Amino acid sequence: MAIHPAIESMIKRYNCKTKMEYKSALKEIIQEIILLGLSRHGFFERAAFYGGSALRIAHKLDRFSEDLDFELRKKDLHFDISSFIKGIDEELLSFGLKLTTNKKKKINVNLHVESAFVKGNTLENLLLIEGIDNPSKGINKNDQICVKVEIDVNPPNYQSSTEIKYHNYPISFEYQILDLPSLFAGKLHAILCRNWRGDRVKGRDYYDFLWYHKHKIIPNLKYLEAKFLQTQKQAKIDAHVADKKLMSNVDLKKDLKQLLLERISKVNWQQAIQDVEPFVNDNFALKVWNSKFFSHIIEEMV
Repeated sequence: MAIHPAIESMIKRYNCKTKMEYKSALKEIIQEIILLGLSRHGFFERAAFYGGSALRIAHKLDRFSEDLDFELRKKDLHFDISSFIKGIDEELLSFGLKLTTNKKKKINVNLHVESAFVKGNTLENLLLIEGIDNPSKGINKNDQICVKVEIDVNPPNYQSSTEIKYHNYPISFEYQILDLPSLFAGKLHAILCRNWRGDRVKGRDYYDFLWYHKHKIIPNLKYLEAKFLQTQKQAKIDAHVADKKLMSNVDLKKDLKQLLLERISKVNWQQAIQDVEPFVNDNFALKVWNSKFFSHIIEEMV
């Protein structure tokens, strides 16, 4: 089966040289087609895009991202992602990709997140792309390419601010996304409250943090405060909160820098670097990562 001309055009943007570069590019193309499918079926009338993939796709963050994260504009605990899965699958199939979407069964009813996984065999899909010399070499025949789609159906009481963005791949469409101050607030919340599961710190959070700092983005503190309040309530029923001490008597306007400084003092920077390395093309900038470096960056925050 010949590759769809739109996919062929999209893959050329990456100038791939290795199998892993082709795999990363293909995963991002799949993300773009999922966004198109969601847009075509009215999803962005109810939800907004956020997270690392949003920063990558809308604002050219220079690292790859794995998942697609969304937030409903209004709380709806009965929202079911199943109504959009057929549209995602139809969109992917129309571009010749051999992938299927399955809803994730919710284990913890207190986690107000709807999830689905778009999966397919990596080799089967790479074989669709012309110009890859022997794609089976170096990739396990059972290797799966996977994109997780997550939707927060219980957003904070204080709404984030959003904007409309336009995307031209694989065809032109529009989508709703959190604005940069709200995206930064969400990233700060992740840094302070994400469960690390031991020492497996998510270095991608800190890579994105540096992007916001470099671009002089000021976080939406009201939205961050609302997310903290929501996490405080969740902490009463959920043991998996990164630092329970953060969940009481927090004045973010006054204490944010100190909270971040305390947080980075606990980071295993070697593992943070290992987490982000597969997603960036130039690892040289990671050599300066340590508590002293990030303390300097935090002190520079407005």
